[in-house]
Amino acid sequence: MSETWLLWKCGKGAAAENMAIDAVLLERVAEVGRPILRLYGWSEPAATFGYFQKFSEVAALTTLRPLVRRPTGGGLVPHDADWTYSLVFPPSHPWYELKAIESYRRVHAWIQSAFLDQKVKTELAPLPRHEAVGQCFIGAEQNDVLFEGKKIAGGAQRRNRHGLLVQGSIQPPSQIRRIDWEKSFCDFATRNWNVHWQDFQPSEPIFEAIAKTTFDQFSRDDYNQKR
Repeated sequence: MSETWLLWKCGKGAAAENMAIDAVLLERVAEVGRPILRLYGWSEPAATFGYFQKFSEVAALTTLRPLVRRPTGGGLVPHDADWTYSLVFPPSHPWYELKAIESYRRVHAWIQSAFLDQKVKTELAPLPRHEAVGQCFIGAEQNDVLFEGKKIAGGAQRRNRHGLLVQGSIQPPSQIRRIDWEKSFCDFATRNWNVHWQDFQPSEPIFEAIAKTTFDQFSRDDYNQKR
């Protein structure tokens, strides 16, 4: 059986707004009732860091600003040349029931297949390789995507009663165009999981919630520096 997933190519946004969008999509995905794939970029050089990290520690690791706390875990991620995406699943979807290690492996195997479609061979890290604590792209976690031994894709997750959010960052090989890789990514889901893609048109209440969450939370120093 085929299933409909929603695709939102929402372009470039400011760091606080990008994190607010993902947080709101997690809160509202049960109402939407379908998985959502968001493909997006950055209107400014920035960095994000994991929800549980200490601001003072990550601030010393990068000169990129703004520095915004993500709604997911993980380490410090620079957003000056990467491709970013988010996946959001409602509690009714089978992905929501997966253990964290399996959902992480599944999305990175999906990314790996899209690279292979673009004639780029990658591998999934068999074991963690911690070279610099707190920094996402130095070293690797198990099942991160590696190209010529170097990590090029990682992610972080948050699962709560509203749904499952996966946030991912890709530092691609230079020979690949993003538009081609994104097509391969979506086509893989169509071929292998019978996914029918439908453009996502957020409702006005969702846009209002994004604006409020950006202003009240992710753009505020007292939130980003709360620990």
